[in-house]
Amino acid sequence: MHRGKGMKFVTDSRVSINNRMPNKSKDYSEYPGRTEAFWPNFLLREWMVGAVFLIGFMTLTIVEAAPLQNIADPTNTSYIPLPDWYFLFLYQLLKYQFAAGPYILMGTVILPGLAFTALLVAPWLDQGLERRPAKRPVAVSMMLLAVVSIVFLTWESVQTTHWDTIHKQGELTMNEGPEIDTAAKGFEIYSNQSCVNCHGKNLEGGAAAPALVGTQKTEEEIYEISDKGIGSMPAGQYKGSDADRKELAKFIASYGEGGENNK
Repeated sequence: MHRGKGMKFVTDSRVSINNRMPNKSKDYSEYPGRTEAFWPNFLLREWMVGAVFLIGFMTLTIVEAAPLQNIADPTNTSYIPLPDWYFLFLYQLLKYQFAAGPYILMGTVILPGLAFTALLVAPWLDQGLERRPAKRPVAVSMMLLAVVSIVFLTWESVQTTHWDTIHKQGELTMNEGPEIDTAAKGFEIYSNQSCVNCHGKNLEGGAAAPALVGTQKTEEEIYEISDKGIGSMPAGQYKGSDADRKELAKFIASYGEGGENNK
């Protein structure tokens, strides 16, 4: 008998090869002791591990205070920013002449872009089924080159960075100025006029405004500045009566250089 296309003989019957039952994976119950149900067994275990990690993390944050640094100051041009350790290799790359200065685009876009693109297309460049490294020279060579480059550049960055200077420039300096009398009428005016938003609750100043503690301005000068402004402070900031404005100037001047509250 002539065999039809797509047919096979089973004893004396012809059965279409397309009628075979599809292969289905066995149920986990057919492997006792080797598998488990995702719900609730596996998921409950994951939740327990996550809870232990969360409790441990919260404990560390309570026991050890966060390493806070000084408030950001855009006027401080001596500050040297340093990335986290896993970006030090890119930071080091920018120190070389061929990737810095007029060639900054090479160090920030072109070289990193080529490197990560090469790693991204590596699976398509080497599609062999072999798992031994010797049989996959393209993928292994690219990965080794990437690892060696990252380790070398990170090591170079660590060796050439002045860590004492880096740590010292970010130290949090506590304000040890005079204690501010928050019950004074002048402080109430100071808070209501939004001065506190720029100059701080303790008159310590910040990135947007100078400190008022130890100021060399006289009471009369402060009185004029509160209305006419100075530097980056625009005019017309004060919104209140003239009597309160005088009280505000007197309050700030008392914490200035030589003021009665700045002892």
